[in-house]
Amino acid sequence: MAMQSLDDLFVRELKDVYDAEHQVVNALPKMAKAANASDLQSTFEEHLKQSKGHIERLKQVFDLLNRKPARETCDGMKGLIEEGQKVLEEDMSDEVRDAALIAAAQRVEHYEMAGYGTLRTYAHLLGHAEAAQLLQQILDEEEITDKKLSQLANGVNQAALS
Repeated sequence: MAMQSLDDLFVRELKDVYDAEHQVVNALPKMAKAANASDLQSTFEEHLKQSKGHIERLKQVFDLLNRKPARETCDGMKGLIEEGQKVLEEDMSDEVRDAALIAAAQRVEHYEMAGYGTLRTYAHLLGHAEAAQLLQQILDEEEITDKKLSQLANGVNQAALS
């Protein structure tokens, strides 16, 4: 599909982030299972629920645009998840694995925040106020998760240090 307008780009990026969220939903249960710290496990489980909600909000955005929800492979998320998968396969102590899981999860969060911020801006520019509001809600939740991970990292990184 040729990109002839900002609207075309908006829809393509929406499909990309829709795919990214599906990839995250598939990865989070593995991350939760691999986490040693119970608060890290619960953060991953909570974010799984949020990510499923993000998919539902994205479906609403597609509906607002009179488009059928569709996925376009998000290679960026695919790469981030593949890197995170390596953490699950490497031999490391529980504390170091938790620190590595947080690092991998924060890379994902930052990637998602960049995507949602861009989409929200496009929605505003294109006059899709309700879509922009839904995208902002998702962005807010991603930012909260990132802050939780940063807070967890303080203790986890100290444990990994010893």
